Amino acid sequence: MVGVVPNAAYRHFADRDELLAEVCAAAMTELADRMAADIARVSGKRGNPVAARRRLGSIGSAYLKFAHDEPGLFATAFAVPQQHAYASRDEATGESDRTPLGLLRAALDELVEAGVLDPQRRDGIEFPIWSVVHGTAVLTGQGPLRDAPETELRRIEALTLAFIGNSLT
Repeated sequence: MVGVVPNAAYRHFADRDELLAEVCAAAMTELADRMAADIARVSGKRGNPVAARRRLGSIGSAYLKFAHDEPGLFATAFAVPQQHAYASRDEATGESDRTPLGLLRAALDELVEAGVLDPQRRDGIEFPIWSVVHGTAVLTGQGPLRDAPETELRRIEALTLAFIGNSLT
């Protein structure tokens, strides 16, 4: 279709795993970029409880929208788990890296600063939150709920985000 032989990519990558890792990283970057763009659209100063909650919600919404709009990229993003299992924090600047997990962690840290999330509950809470949103994305994107009417899919997504928001207080 693009006018090259099927194995042309292997002139640039050592093997299938290296190629897949590169595509995975590109898909994760695209997801993170969309999440960051939605976060940036939320008005309000850092540490404002209402704005902090909206930023967390925008992360979940962007994640679900990406899964819905780009099912192939979404699936590929998670094809090589070690590519993104743990986002890190730059010790020099204190900034989280710009991965989906890093953005989620930064939003949760802001919720602590804003007094929404008890600091004692902060450690590791990103994993159950990520699991709930990812599970919803899979169920409504490629899973048994994929053929539900659009209004029902939006309702499920809203319930998911409300569930997460309510679980933080």
